[in-house]
Amino acid sequence: MQIKDLTALETGRKIKNREISVTEAVTASLERIKNLDPALGSFVTVDEEGALKKAGQIQALVDQGELAGPFAGVPIGVKDNICTKGMKTTCSSKILYNFKPPYSAEAVENLEKAGAVIVGKTNMDEFAMGSTTETSAFGITKNPWNPAHVPGGSSGGSCAAVAAGMVPCALGSDTGGSIRQPSSFCGVTGIKPTYGTVSRYGLIAYGSSLDQIGPIAGNVEDCAALLEILASHDLKDSTSVERKDLDFTVALTGDVKGMKIGIPAEYMSEGLDGQVGDAVKKAAEILRDRGAEVEEFSLNLVDYAIPAYYVIASAEASSNLSRFDGVKYGYRASQYEGLHGMYKKSRSEGFGEEVKRRIMLGSFVLSSGYYDAYYLKALKAKAMIKQAFDQAFEKYDAVLGPAAPTAAPPIGESLKDPLKMYLGDIYTVSVNLAGLPGISLPVGVSREGLPIGAQLIGDCFQEKKIFRAAYALEQGRGAFPRPSMDWAEIKEA
Repeated sequence: MQIKDLTALETGRKIKNREISVTEAVTASLERIKNLDPALGSFVTVDEEGALKKAGQIQALVDQGELAGPFAGVPIGVKDNICTKGMKTTCSSKILYNFKPPYSAEAVENLEKAGAVIVGKTNMDEFAMGSTTETSAFGITKNPWNPAHVPGGSSGGSCAAVAAGMVPCALGSDTGGSIRQPSSFCGVTGIKPTYGTVSRYGLIAYGSSLDQIGPIAGNVEDCAALLEILASHDLKDSTSVERKDLDFTVALTGDVKGMKIGIPAEYMSEGLDGQVGDAVKKAAEILRDRGAEVEEFSLNLVDYAIPAYYVIASAEASSNLSRFDGVKYGYRASQYEGLHGMYKKSRSEGFGEEVKRRIMLGSFVLSSGYYDAYYLKALKAKAMIKQAFDQAFEKYDAVLGPAAPTAAPPIGESLKDPLKMYLGDIYTVSVNLAGLPGISLPVGVSREGLPIGAQLIGDCFQEKKIFRAAYALEQGRGAFPRPSMDWAEIKEA
């Protein structure tokens, strides 16, 4: 088996057992990126020199017995809105095209303490605003299963990189489905943890009450093990939660006997592609066969999730992105008159169309004449959505549904109609509004040869339950195919 075919934990074990060296693992990753990324566009920055230097340092610590964790020496990609000290962090935006943070995000610090080797920063929708990774200022990312299709977004670069075998795992961020939806489109596994489980310190904010960093990998076990490393209480983040139940891998028993799983009837109705619906039903049958009780129920307020989410997220974005003004860092217009002229020209030239759209929407709903009519109502809807999930979790251990209404659409289709793109988040945004954990894993392949994912949602701080159900579903499903990438001329070493 080639290094590119190993899971993250398999790579770590082989390094620990001296079957491969850290340098070999990192070099294999870098070579794979060199061969494939010109066609896929998964990475914005590749730090070959830094990664190889780090590999040597990690190998020395492994040899001395000072690093023995499961991710020691494992190559990893990091989404480009997560700060990495001295390595460009651009949010895939022209306005931060040259920004090198003076510090690393807490999640990155935790990775480095565990001995993971960051090989580069992955492409994304600009400031995480988008569902396709087409709004990046540095070019679009393509789906490894079919480069004519999008990989999803906004963590499309991370998901495409894992699917293509460039890295065995990666970090993404999820504001309204930005880990789970591209995981579904790319045939990989990704989890958005409970809000507050992973520190947001060093995550460049889009919607502060919604954003959460999470792992993306080829299987459930890798995601669970990686989340154990990422999760920690951080005094630098006021939303960080101190938890004692972070041993997620103990939940991977394959046994779901006695679990009750609900499928919202609203998720399986109008607007859902038939192939996706069939794949979710097949996932439900697998869970039933393994001993779970699965039934449909009504989850109210689904229709309010999209408008509530986009009002709240845009309002928070308009506030968070006001700091990018051309004064302190990043892009500054070359010609302007006066301070306000510099602000206007720098922001007009630095931000892309989708980011401007959401800043304008957010500023509108926060304005004095419309605050009560829109923003306040959205907050009330958010509270009611949380109550609806609370009632569901009084009866069910987990909620099963689609991660997206369709398989990956063709490149260019979604951006023609932004409203249609927003509606594609119908199954994911409620999880962020309610602060819940959700995991997406592949459960089928469409007639067009594109992966289809299912989503399992848990109550707050109940990641173990959705890991337990997801692992049983994965075991019942069997090995999931990797993209053949027949379209690529791959020169393997």
